[in-house]
Amino acid sequence: MFRTLTRLAAGLTFLIVVAILISLAYGAIPAFQKFGVGFLFSTHWNPVTEEFGGAPAVMGTLITSVLALLFAVPLSFGIALYINELAPTWLKRPISTAIELLAAIPSIIYGIWGLFVFAPWFADNVQPWITEHTSGIPILGSLFDGPPMGIGMFTASLILAIMITPFITAIMREVFGLVPSVLKESAYGLGATTWEVTWNVVLPYTRIGVVGGIMLGLGRALGETMAVTFVIGNAHNISASLFMPGGTISSVLANEFTEAVGDTYTSSLFALGMILFLVTFVVLAFSRLLILRLEKKASRAPAG
Repeated sequence: MFRTLTRLAAGLTFLIVVAILISLAYGAIPAFQKFGVGFLFSTHWNPVTEEFGGAPAVMGTLITSVLALLFAVPLSFGIALYINELAPTWLKRPISTAIELLAAIPSIIYGIWGLFVFAPWFADNVQPWITEHTSGIPILGSLFDGPPMGIGMFTASLILAIMITPFITAIMREVFGLVPSVLKESAYGLGATTWEVTWNVVLPYTRIGVVGGIMLGLGRALGETMAVTFVIGNAHNISASLFMPGGTISSVLANEFTEAVGDTYTSSLFALGMILFLVTFVVLAFSRLLILRLEKKASRAPAG
């Protein structure tokens, strides 16, 4: 009976995922019948003329998520390393509790804070300095060009980075704590520094868990809605500057689903939802394959 119940629970989860995909695909059929594959590459989004394209939203989702990872992974690694290896005993618990509290804050609170506190400060103190010091530099000059509005793709990426840092940090901290003490003590006994122990002993031993934590953070960033909606600017365009407003799939759905009138408009939003579902699935599948490859490589290492 227990075996049957667990099999039913696992099967139910699979059926729910398949049902969600089928419902999204069914709703997206009219949009793909009208626009075809061009829906993925079109930048037009005009409900009046019923011209819809998902390229700006898809690009915004990928750009903000990748930037958030670039900010969050080094920060998470540093925090986890400090808690496990460097922090005094009396300080480890408060820092760990603070990180857990950050993970418990609702996303809409991050959005409100980002819009009314962080964005004005960023526009007044950081954006002008970055624009001034990158002006004239190839590539960087165009990436950080534009008026200091505070909101935009870059701000959304920073807010996302703050949101996913607690998740990545928690996993890194846990897996770093699983490294046998004898391995680290042996390295210290040979004269290795803390960084050398971390890079040559801790990371190789925990790389599977670290990759899993990073991919969990990426999945969280891809699907974040309210916090991004508050600070990204919600514009249907692709700009070379990260300081300009943009949009993500989640923010487009949150802003426009209740106002969608007509089959084409609604179906286009369903198509965006299906694209986000597939992107998330591909990312998680890739992370799983990467973890399996790392596990296989680790299991072969002693024999080699």
